[in-house]
Amino acid sequence: MAAINVDNDFLLRIEGALDQIRPYLEADGGNVKVLGITEDMVLQLELLGACGSCPMSTMTLKAGVEQSVLKAIPEIKSVEAVNVTPLA
Repeated sequence: MAAINVDNDFLLRIEGALDQIRPYLEADGGNVKVLGITEDMVLQLELLGACGSCPMSTMTLKAGVEQSVLKAIPEIKSVEAVNVTPLA
């Protein structure tokens, strides 16, 4: 899945959606960074700070970050973190 180029307005919409959830992430010492969007319209993020090593990061990603993004930007099909370690 190769990343596609997106225009600045689309990126600003993504950042705006993420800004809605960032205060909650930052309160726990974490954050997210946009890495790109695949051809399948999957938003790829990097989890930063405490989010990168938190055992609850997968739930936070799906229940919080993804829902915020999908609500604001229906063109996005899903959100994935490229640096999440799956739970054993």
